[in-house]
Amino acid sequence: MPPVLVTGATGRIGRGVIDRLVAAGVPVRALTRQTEAAAKLPAGVDVVTGDLTVPASLDGALRGAGAVFLLWTAPPTSAAAVVGRLATHARRVVFLSSPHRTPHPFFGQPNPMAVLHAEIERLLAAAGIESTIIRPGMFASNATAWWAPALRAGDVVRWPYGAAETAPVDDRDIAAVAARVLYEDGHAGGDYVLTGSESLSQAAQLGIIGDVLGRPIRFEELSPDEFRGATEGKAPRPVVDMLLAAWGATIGRPAYITSAVADILGVPPRSFAEWVADHADAFERAPIPSS
Repeated sequence: MPPVLVTGATGRIGRGVIDRLVAAGVPVRALTRQTEAAAKLPAGVDVVTGDLTVPASLDGALRGAGAVFLLWTAPPTSAAAVVGRLATHARRVVFLSSPHRTPHPFFGQPNPMAVLHAEIERLLAAAGIESTIIRPGMFASNATAWWAPALRAGDVVRWPYGAAETAPVDDRDIAAVAARVLYEDGHAGGDYVLTGSESLSQAAQLGIIGDVLGRPIRFEELSPDEFRGATEGKAPRPVVDMLLAAWGATIGRPAYITSAVADILGVPPRSFAEWVADHADAFERAPIPSS
């Protein structure tokens, strides 16, 4: 069996894909810019160096690969050349994209990353590569970046659009779906939007975190302008504006939910409460230094 080449091999999703491929007995080749970063990958994984910004550096990694898991982590300038090399060497590609085609206002707002994803999809189709597109919605792990700092410091989260509903999907379910469609037949041409099974407001998600931690959490609503001020210098303004537009557009509507995770894996997606329970340490209060 030819190996599967996994890009983004040391990130949360890429590493999860590798673990599941190894567990299924699939040979794995892991692409990384620095081999030291891949030291903790499972035994038997073939670690190769390469960089999406230097397309020629991928030739050795692609040679003999049967399929590629493509997680784009580079500027768009090299996308066409990378896809050209994929078309030369790989039989099929599973691309981690975004739900920019989804008929829901949350995903319909201007989004530079969605523009990039759409262009890579266009390039894959034009090159005639057999491909499968997976489109995770809101990652459950966003809660760590967004709310963990405040919860480690106290019990108040100041945030906009508490009523905006999303259906957080567990990173582990995303990785499991990607691995399954890489080695299982029948997914050529597949286009899968991945979500959790619950439509939860942001305030409700914080309530779940509080329930798991066993402590009350107070949500304080910020206006969009207050949020822009609070994130000044901490997050890129285009990202902040994109999030505000997406949350604002979905007020009054439940989140978009699909059955794709269950359809592909044969088990329901993990709940947000399960994700929080498995990552509770990220939200625990910092210990008070002893005097």
